[in-house]
Amino acid sequence: MRQPLVAGNWKMNGSRDSIKALMSGINAGLSSSDRAQVVVCPPFVYLDAVAGMIKGTKIAIGAQNVSHESAGAFTGEISVSMLQDFGARYVIVGHSERRALYGESDATVAHKFTATLLGGMVPILCVGELLEERESGKTEEVVARQLDAIVTHASIKGFEAAVVAYEPVWAIGTGKTATPEQAQEVHAFIRQRLAKHSSTIAEKVQILYGGSVNAGNAEQIFSMADVDGGLVGGASLKAADFLAICRAAN
Repeated sequence: MRQPLVAGNWKMNGSRDSIKALMSGINAGLSSSDRAQVVVCPPFVYLDAVAGMIKGTKIAIGAQNVSHESAGAFTGEISVSMLQDFGARYVIVGHSERRALYGESDATVAHKFTATLLGGMVPILCVGELLEERESGKTEEVVARQLDAIVTHASIKGFEAAVVAYEPVWAIGTGKTATPEQAQEVHAFIRQRLAKHSSTIAEKVQILYGGSVNAGNAEQIFSMADVDGGLVGGASLKAADFLAICRAAN
């Protein structure tokens, strides 16, 4: 049985004081007996501070982005080894905001995915469609293209040590959420697409839902057969809401 996973993507939010309060609340509310793996993904500048706050807990740290280069004259970039130096284990790769706002192509995402794996970290690969793509019936075409780019570059074996997050772009930060049935439909498609290359890997890979997950809808969404947890945005900035989502995953 796949272990549930809940990852909080803090995006470009937080301060020293707010993060200290947030992590204090999360630490106080989590139990060592909880089944779900919990990951928090702060901005780069707070990785070290958060690393100190999670010592002795089951919480893992993730980063929100990474360079595919290992070192060199790449001003402003952060390498896998640098993230590891601060205790990070996961990296969000190909988030829709990176694709849309910063022009990251499927090829760029594939390079970052592979660099993350080769560096010994776990990529959380984000895939998903725009509203116009859903309305025109292209959801599966878009998701298949994004998955296939990874398989081509890293082979299906790349998914042995990776997590996939389905993010319907039309449901991120909009207040709209895919119904549990809509989420399950795409999650099942993702698993089936990977199963064409390896049914064993497809069955084991964790597939998260990311699209306005909150304390009110998490339990229903997580109850779907192929939904293994969530990639949480705004709700991860409030300890009570994030803890409720983690409990739903348990």
